[in-house]
Amino acid sequence: MSAANLDSADLKGVDFGGLIREDVMNKIWDISKIPLPFTDLIGSGSAKQEYKEWTTDELAAPDPTNAVIDGDDATGNNTKVGERVGNHHQISDKVVRVSYHADSSDTIGRAKELSYQLMRRQQELRRDVESISLLNQASFADTGAAAGKVGGLPTWLSTSTINLNAPVGYNPATGLTTAPAASADGIGLTEAYIRDTVESIYQEGGDPTVLMTVPKIIRKISEYLFTSSARVATLMSDQGKSSEKATALGSINVFVTDFGTLRMIPNRLQLLYDAAYANPSLTADFADVFILDPSYLSMCYLKGYRTDTLAKTGLAENRQMSVDWSLIVNTEKAHGIIASVDPTIPMVA
Repeated sequence: MSAANLDSADLKGVDFGGLIREDVMNKIWDISKIPLPFTDLIGSGSAKQEYKEWTTDELAAPDPTNAVIDGDDATGNNTKVGERVGNHHQISDKVVRVSYHADSSDTIGRAKELSYQLMRRQQELRRDVESISLLNQASFADTGAAAGKVGGLPTWLSTSTINLNAPVGYNPATGLTTAPAASADGIGLTEAYIRDTVESIYQEGGDPTVLMTVPKIIRKISEYLFTSSARVATLMSDQGKSSEKATALGSINVFVTDFGTLRMIPNRLQLLYDAAYANPSLTADFADVFILDPSYLSMCYLKGYRTDTLAKTGLAENRQMSVDWSLIVNTEKAHGIIASVDPTIPMVA
């Protein structure tokens, strides 16, 4: 502060905020506006009941003894029925309450506070559905006292699995899925695990095309595929033969195996787990690696994303956004899982 003249410090020192206007950009910078890799990848459909059901079937294995005598009468019966399976729906919601005063105020980065809050909470609701779909969460019927829950993808997988302890998958006796336990906490990912899972899916009749997991594990896969032990990827650089700017290629986003070409998709919304395959969060320790055939997955909606006006209880606008949804795993044999992988352990052969 200068004693010789009036300066900016004098203006700022005037009571109740000073006399200098604030200079705030009329824009909100959001780093969390993240795509939905899983739900955007698969299809969607509708439902008429809280419990969505479908049937599965598969061809019998080739019979090497299939020979009959010419002119013989037909015997036996080779007909078979499939399996009837289903998943419960889950209602997820967000509630917005904005006072008249707040909605009418001249706020930074938005014209109306209510509209802004509705848009943001809608995005959060879709992120919740994305995370829950990939969660080790058993299905559960709404009882009136406890909310119904969708059986997440890990609870469906029982055929092509690594590091799951006695996975049950869908239980036709109860009509529910069961959350499995990991055989070990935080195993290291290996190339053999990926190839074994892809081969197992292929043997069952599936054609997997996607490997989805958390970003840290995607990086470990990419780093491994550039090592001398992998002998898969080749480092490339421009040696001055081109007039274009030099580019160093240091990532892998497609992995070609003997039984399928996998597109590697990182999912920033996929949750991790603590020890004992529990306490899911974005900051836990261990993550699942999914190998998927998206054509055998879809989302199902009894009531799609909607916004309802709630009764007024004062000088405020009240809204509830909700979605009544479920996950459809058309056949679990089209997918595989490597469970509870430690993202800090380098991938090996």
